[in-house]
Amino acid sequence: MVNLVQEKNSNSRKDKENNKGFMNQLTVEELIKAGAHFGHPTHRWNPNYKGYITMKKNGVYIIDMEQTSQCMVKAAKEITRIVREGGNVLFVGTKKQAKDAVQQAADRCSMYYIVERWLGGTLTNYGTIKKSIKRLLILEKESSEIYTNLTKKELSMLERERIKLADLHRGIKDMKHLPKALFFVDGIHEKIAISEAINLGIPTFGIVDSNTDPRNIDFPIPANDDSMKTIGLIVNYIADTIIEATGGTAQMDEADDTEQDSETSEEITEENPAEENAEPESEGEPEVTEESDQAEEKEIEEVQEENQE
Repeated sequence: MVNLVQEKNSNSRKDKENNKGFMNQLTVEELIKAGAHFGHPTHRWNPNYKGYITMKKNGVYIIDMEQTSQCMVKAAKEITRIVREGGNVLFVGTKKQAKDAVQQAADRCSMYYIVERWLGGTLTNYGTIKKSIKRLLILEKESSEIYTNLTKKELSMLERERIKLADLHRGIKDMKHLPKALFFVDGIHEKIAISEAINLGIPTFGIVDSNTDPRNIDFPIPANDDSMKTIGLIVNYIADTIIEATGGTAQMDEADDTEQDSETSEEITEENPAEENAEPESEGEPEVTEESDQAEEKEIEEVQEENQE
């Protein structure tokens, strides 16, 4: 393994020189130290991943860290371009090993995140999610009229609803438009999120292990997606990229993404928040105009401002 580190790190230093002036590049040695090179057992692999595998050892595929390092730089360059043009990035990591690292990294670079269950239609039926977020903002407003003349039991039910919605939406509560990029941990675990992003033409970036088909991902980063050290190393690299691209503070919702927003007609009343993992019906949807979309956003902003006061 020492020889592997020395051989790969020699080439990595050359690549780092080629990318000098762009940003710090993780070395092969750093990736191997974090355990990023360990793939899945050989009986659990995707044949389309073959190009990223360098060898088999003790029944486990070893991922080529030189390629991983290069893929990270490619991903970082594209994310830099997106962010500098005013786009935002949605981080997704709902598996246990990824939650803390993803949330902390997203918070650090002032981007959005989802670390609880992915709700079906979060992107493809974003209009419904926005209504659910509006419901949350109303519940968080202590002076809201919905709290008047209620019994103790009814107040308790509203509080449970508020907590549930807060857990689901806390990382996207302020997201007014669809993201310009999706970064995920584990291509299989987050396959629904990836599928929705692909359907909307949103570029996908993420950590993919040897059991994943990397062809479906725009910017795959081949690495161990079960190692907390590896996940932390890579998501923080992406966060650093965003921070560097914005000169220290990430700008959120600078771009107008309204042309990508996918509104739905499923009304979310105060008694009926969005159902978890439910794809809203598409039939009978009223036409959603730019004016109605902007009016809804303004209403949400007003609730947010009142809550801050």
